[in-house]
Amino acid sequence: MKTTLKTISLITTLFLINACVSTRLTIKNIDDNAPSPVLVNKDQFLVTEYSSDKKYGYDPDYPINVFYKNTNDDNLNANRFLNALAGPKGEAIFYTKIETCCPFPSKRTDMGAGLLDVYEISWKGQSKPVRLYLNIYEKGYLYIPLGFSIKK
Repeated sequence: MKTTLKTISLITTLFLINACVSTRLTIKNIDDNAPSPVLVNKDQFLVTEYSSDKKYGYDPDYPINVFYKNTNDDNLNANRFLNALAGPKGEAIFYTKIETCCPFPSKRTDMGAGLLDVYEISWKGQSKPVRLYLNIYEKGYLYIPLGFSIKK
């Protein structure tokens, strides 16, 4: 009886995961030829260019593709990227991962699907926190999103 319930539970879970994954990739800014990010130190990437696209990071179809090589610390590159940012006038930022969303097909995971991480970012004097979408599974060029500056 327990084996039957476990089997039914496993089949149901696999069905739901498969049903939730988009059948096509909607992310527009994946680039496997993008260079690997350079580290300023072990906790921060060197990001020097600003995005000119108002959707970059703010739209799930244009996430910040920070890529990671293994699952030992899948948030490591997201943190390294966010540690390179400052508020619009150089303010120190504070960030929290608030959710995952937006399943998409990916060859870089055992399950064949990835999820975007949504971070809430704030700084002193800000009226409303900002939400950015980060993709830890795919590569892309890293830019400073509009409304942010480079951490000094």
